Amino acid sequence: MSSLGAFNFFLGLQVDQTEKGIFLHQSKYVADILSRFKMEDERIAKNPLSVNRGITPENTGAKVNPTVYRAIIGSLMYLTASRPDILFATCLYTHYQAQPNVNHMLAAKKIMHYLKGTPGLGLWYPRKDGFDLTTYSDSNYGGCKRDFKSNSDGC
Repeated sequence: MSSLGAFNFFLGLQVDQTEKGIFLHQSKYVADILSRFKMEDERIAKNPLSVNRGITPENTGAKVNPTVYRAIIGSLMYLTASRPDILFATCLYTHYQAQPNVNHMLAAKKIMHYLKGTPGLGLWYPRKDGFDLTTYSDSNYGGCKRDFKSNSDGC
């Protein structure tokens, strides 16, 4: 066995180690999938999911190539390892892989537009002691903050 020093890549994740902590991201993979699906010159979206998605369970609309749709969704699923911000939208669109239509494809591409504007997002693990896990919920648009140490919430 030999020591090769600090690692930069691990299972497709880019690892940036500093004295303050570790940052996991997939910015190279984001660039690769934007290039693969020819979306480098597309517009940028501010969020991965529209409020009114325009997607219904009914199978109406022009059909698209399911192989391309599945390839986009599969690429996005792999990206969720370091991008929890796209997890909900990506999982939502996996339901339509059997018979995707134009609306499904446009919705999946909206995630790609969002990625184009946010390629460097990832997971930050600080080195300092006392790492606190804080979650937020906007399900009621109230934005409650949960404190796991005292087992109380700030609602």
